[in-house]
Amino acid sequence: MTVVGGAFPLSLILFAAIILHHHTAALPLSVNSRWIIDDQNGGERVKLSCINWVSHLESAVVEGLSKQPVDVISKKILAMGFNCVRLTYPLFLFTNDSLASTTVRKSLTKLGLPASVAGVQVNNPSIVDLSLINAFVKVVSNLNKNNIMIILDNHISKPGWCCNDNDGNGFFGDLYFDPEVWVKGIKRVATIFKGYTNVVGMSLRNELRGYRQNIETWYSYMQKGAEGVHSANPNVLVILSGLSYDQDLSFLRDQHVTLSFTKKLVFEVHWYGFSDGDDWITGNANQVCGRITDKMTNQAGFLLDQGYPLFVSEWGVDQTGTNENDNRYLNCFLGWVAEHDLDWALWTLVGSYYLREGVVGMEELYGVLDSNWYEPRNLSFLKKISPIQSSFQAPDGLLGAEQHKIIFHPSTGLCIQIHSMKLAPCSNAQAWEYTLQNMLIVKGTNYCLQANGVHMQVKLGTMCTNISSKWEAISSSKMHLSSKINNGIMVCLDIDYENTIVTNNCKCLNNDKLCDPASQWFKVINSTSVEVAKPLILLDSMLDSSM
Repeated sequence: MTVVGGAFPLSLILFAAIILHHHTAALPLSVNSRWIIDDQNGGERVKLSCINWVSHLESAVVEGLSKQPVDVISKKILAMGFNCVRLTYPLFLFTNDSLASTTVRKSLTKLGLPASVAGVQVNNPSIVDLSLINAFVKVVSNLNKNNIMIILDNHISKPGWCCNDNDGNGFFGDLYFDPEVWVKGIKRVATIFKGYTNVVGMSLRNELRGYRQNIETWYSYMQKGAEGVHSANPNVLVILSGLSYDQDLSFLRDQHVTLSFTKKLVFEVHWYGFSDGDDWITGNANQVCGRITDKMTNQAGFLLDQGYPLFVSEWGVDQTGTNENDNRYLNCFLGWVAEHDLDWALWTLVGSYYLREGVVGMEELYGVLDSNWYEPRNLSFLKKISPIQSSFQAPDGLLGAEQHKIIFHPSTGLCIQIHSMKLAPCSNAQAWEYTLQNMLIVKGTNYCLQANGVHMQVKLGTMCTNISSKWEAISSSKMHLSSKINNGIMVCLDIDYENTIVTNNCKCLNNDKLCDPASQWFKVINSTSVEVAKPLILLDSMLDSSM
């Protein structure tokens, strides 16, 4: 059914009331080493917490306009805690005048989609008879008006679903991928949107792939495309993707791109649960997490150490929560992203498509909105990812930024709170120190975290030389925090049914493929938040009775 008007569902209103507020950047954005920053406001960190909004399929119409007014969709994006949209487009929209001048009505009608035409007519009457290119501009204008940052992503050349090795869109020289036409097209996009202050970046090409791909050609054309975009619009971040469906940037270890400009270069990478088949359910989750995070570091993560921002421009899960492969991947992914405090774009906003792969109205289970684009498909998922929608860290040297640690629990999206020894929102997390002796000490105090026994709540004490005060990250995932109690038994941090922090026997350390270690996965991560809570008066029940 088509939903008319701007009313918001109660669930979205309630969620909007609890999400973290984002810093409003003074645009344009720049790069300071591995961070994306607001250069006009003291070099403050600006974290891209984006959602992918699709506009590259056969209709070349931004998805969802038959379901909701564009302004309602933009406001839903903000209400769900995203500050940015990665808006996809087909290259031919900007290089083929016949396609660009086709109206939305004619494009949808030609595909046999009268219900979609009627929906756009009702929900977006000012768009239905616009040309495809002007309809795209209209959506960008609305996002811009709502102060949502926009990354324009050249997803494909010929409109259609992406991707496979033989679709003619994979690499320079393929049937639909003339490199000279591509450079001309992305320069045109950069020129058209030069005056839109919230267009902060351009992803030059999505998921390069296929039998033609090679490193020499990558350097030749990606550098040419980057220079072309920068010359047309020097304000935007220039975002370069890698090879093999944007999973491999490893060749940059040996040779970096050579560009005439600085402070605008970002690299992007993709990581899904299905990127490694069904490994998450056919293998031990600890071992799979360790192996794949090592792979991500080797193929892309090393760029952070080399001083470049890394943008995870596609990741996502089945929002129904029934895909166990995705569920296990998600807990590992969130630990990795939180640890490195990465910029990212979730796949996808889309609840359903006009037409995808021959199916009219196909529902998108990876979409955060339901099939009518009315309310979130999975509110608990949005709550779980809300901590990574804000920054944990700030660039080195930023005034007021003080280094400390917080303890993040990926499975819940919460952090350990000192005053209750329970999980609670990370926005209220207290500061810890993690010493070289593997002690977790409340910053600014003499209190350390101590194991108290199997199935027992942890405590805070001052006898910090005991074996129960040492916490080592073990298992392949490096997310089990293990200690020993007085009889030498190894235990791991865990949570009970009330999210109280306890210690239990460590689980899933062997080759068990059925075991899910999520409750025992914790990540000690760096933070420089200037709003971290001060050490609180501690409850007597937490303290070592020997004090």
